[in-house]
Amino acid sequence: MEDNAKLIENLWERATEYSKSTYELVKLKIIDTTLDVVSSLVTRYVAWAIFLLFMLFVSFGAALWLGEILDKIYYGFFIVGAFYGVFAIVFYALFRKGFKKLVSDYIIKNELK
Repeated sequence: MEDNAKLIENLWERATEYSKSTYELVKLKIIDTTLDVVSSLVTRYVAWAIFLLFMLFVSFGAALWLGEILDKIYYGFFIVGAFYGVFAIVFYALFRKGFKKLVSDYIIKNELK
């Protein structure tokens, strides 16, 4: 009878250790996945921020240059704004489904990694 009690106690201890180890492993995997996704997103956001600043200064320069050519500074800003408006409409019309799929695939790939 004592052998059965020791066997059950030993089995219970092993099961407890296994559950604690499994919990720690799952927690570490979640942390690893979260850090991977966050670091990837931060890197992309920084790259996009630098690109957007570049485009902002190029747009201001182009608007000022066009305004100087047309003798009215605000004409240059209207032309650059119209260009971005047309570009946005064309981009939305042509690439919205492909862009949505690209973003979805990226998120799924990072989550399942």
